[in-house]
Amino acid sequence: MSVKQSRFEVLKRVSGRLRQIWLGRDGQSQPPVPRLLVVDDEESICFSMSEYFSLQGFKVDTASELEEAEKLLGATNYRVVIQDLRLTMTTNQDGLDMIKLIRQQNPQTRIVVLTAYGSAEIEDEARRCGADAFLRKPKPLSQVAQVVQGLIESPPRQAARPA
Repeated sequence: MSVKQSRFEVLKRVSGRLRQIWLGRDGQSQPPVPRLLVVDDEESICFSMSEYFSLQGFKVDTASELEEAEKLLGATNYRVVIQDLRLTMTTNQDGLDMIKLIRQQNPQTRIVVLTAYGSAEIEDEARRCGADAFLRKPKPLSQVAQVVQGLIESPPRQAARPA
C-alpha cells in the first residue's frame, strides 16, 4: 500500500467516525436540542417548568431577575422564552422591556408571556412589543407545552420592516 493510499484509508476511517458522531449510531441525523429560557420571580414556577420541559427534551435555563435573564440572553440563542410580565411587585414594564430586548437580540426567538396580571390592554401591549403568545396563570404545564410546541412548529417570525 502506498503512502497516498494509506492516508486515504485513514481519512475514510476518520470521516466515517465523524459521520457516526454527527448523525448518531443509526445514521439518522439527531435534531438539535431546543433551548428554552424561563423568566419568573417565583422559584416554584421556574423549578416546575425546568423539570417538565427537560423531560420533554428541552435544555432549560431559568432566571428570576431581569439582569440575570439579560446575561443568559446575551450568551445563548434560545428557541423559546417563557416569561412573566411582573418580575417585581410594582410594574409590568420590566417584562415588556424584556420582550423588546429579546426581539432586538434575536427576532427568531418565540416569546410566551405567562402572567397572573393580564388584561386586554396589557396583552395588546405585550403583542405590540413582540410576544407570540399570552397566557394567564395558573395554566397547566401541558397547555403551556402545547403552545410552545405550536410556536416551534410554526413558520419563523418575520422581522419587522422599517417604516
